[in-house]
Amino acid sequence: MLSVKIELLEALALVLEKMLPGAAGKAAFESPKQAALGDLASTAAMQLAKPLKQNPRQLAENLRTELLLMSAFARWVDAIDIAGPGFINIRLKPAAKQQIVQEVLSQAQQFGSQAATENRLLVEFVSANPTGPLHVGHGRQAALGDAICNLYQTQGWQVYREFYYNDAGVQIRTLANSTQLRAQGFKPGDPQWPSGENAAAYNGDYIADIAADFLARKTVKSDDREFTAGGDVNDLDGMAEFAVAYLRHEQDLDLTAFAVKFDNYYLESSLYTSGRVDDTVKRLQAAGKTYEKDGALWLKSTDYGDDKDRVMRKGDGSYTYFVPDVAYHISKWERGFEKVVNIQGTDHHGTIARVRAGLQAANVGIPAGYPDYVLHTMVRVVHGGEEVKISKRAGSYVTLRDLIEWTSKDAVRFFLLSRKPDTEYTFDVDLAVAKNNDNPVYYVQYAHARICSVLAAWRDKDGGDVASLALADLTPLQSPQAQSLMLQLARYPEMLTSAAQDFAPHDVTFYLRELAASYHSYYDAERILVDDLTVKRARLALVAATAQVLHNGLAVLGVSAPEKM
Repeated sequence: MLSVKIELLEALALVLEKMLPGAAGKAAFESPKQAALGDLASTAAMQLAKPLKQNPRQLAENLRTELLLMSAFARWVDAIDIAGPGFINIRLKPAAKQQIVQEVLSQAQQFGSQAATENRLLVEFVSANPTGPLHVGHGRQAALGDAICNLYQTQGWQVYREFYYNDAGVQIRTLANSTQLRAQGFKPGDPQWPSGENAAAYNGDYIADIAADFLARKTVKSDDREFTAGGDVNDLDGMAEFAVAYLRHEQDLDLTAFAVKFDNYYLESSLYTSGRVDDTVKRLQAAGKTYEKDGALWLKSTDYGDDKDRVMRKGDGSYTYFVPDVAYHISKWERGFEKVVNIQGTDHHGTIARVRAGLQAANVGIPAGYPDYVLHTMVRVVHGGEEVKISKRAGSYVTLRDLIEWTSKDAVRFFLLSRKPDTEYTFDVDLAVAKNNDNPVYYVQYAHARICSVLAAWRDKDGGDVASLALADLTPLQSPQAQSLMLQLARYPEMLTSAAQDFAPHDVTFYLRELAASYHSYYDAERILVDDLTVKRARLALVAATAQVLHNGLAVLGVSAPEKM
């Protein structure tokens, strides 16, 4: 059907160009607001009415007459209806819809994907400082980042995954001090332990584990570092390095369980040691975009739409946190990434304007609006009807590993991607493990497994080969349920393109649920393994194509497509 749609678009473009030179670019189809109205719709008549000085309804009638004379429309279109002020609703012949089955089966895992391009994308996500286990908010970020990467890969982009973290500073000193106290035999609640609302200490049980392994002089290794403990309780620097390596290793375990892999780990400290921060400040000063006031160095960020100028360097000589962010993004640009996406919590909203202002002020050729941001809210976890707020492992929050252990990697990924990132989300543990249609991931995976069961029964009985179904005669696929299912299959490529452009993996979850529903309706309406060989092969081809698209869509989300459940 994709090839059919291309033929029809080309024909529409020719007719529009004939009516108004230069109007070919307005050739486009959309889905009618109601399925009963048709399969494709066009608003071209209403767009051309004003420049042609014609009544849009009459123009639509004229356009219909011209379109029906085109060979592509004569071949693939059953009827063209005019509605309202000039909407053109197109009803396709069954043969046009049937084309999608062959397209899916012939392209298999590549169905929906575009040809490779030279476009390069860097997605920065998770980026958790190594001071504790990954929490469910990091999980939402990991699912979002990985799915967005997968979406862009389907569009032919070269995609690079990066994890940025701070391996120095106040938080790391707090981590080292907390580990030292544990190593000395103290624990939260003891007089020697920092207390109070803003106490500089980490209270989770994981700190005791780090201290024990440090005293045992163990070696820890993560994806980006390795360190052997010296065991000296007074070696605070060594304890800090060991704790960072230990927690990076723990984060790697979490990410492995979540099936997320990064191409690079970028250290904030490297921005200072490499001189990138100092170079960035010099660039901004040379561009005349800074000034001194009250003993501090300020950026004229209001020149670029910020609501107020921002302090870059404080009176004590230290830089505010957005300065290394600017240096970091200049690094991304210099590494050749024309498009950059940052997945961050909504608490980072205030940094967007100042980072973009700094990048524009640096005058290094970075376009306005660079980088893109996807901001997400935190996640509430409900178990047994009550909110879960504390993990023994972390001491103050539910960890990503807790959630995976309570449910599954597939459930966590699908659930965390099932809403727009900036909307509040409550993760219902009981629903995530339920084996019924209320559980969305179960519902979609069950549709795939159900099809695999039908195909397996066919292979066992008839020795059938799925590859041969690409040549099946699809003429018997005439029922409303079959037609509806084929239209859903045809939506998949455009849905992927739109979801990538909008950074919206939740659109994939919505689509998969709709496709699963359409399949279940078809399965309930028509028996597949019938005696008539032609009918059986046609129906098997349709469900095999459906299984392929379910598999492809779930892969974009990082969710498995089981053959048995």
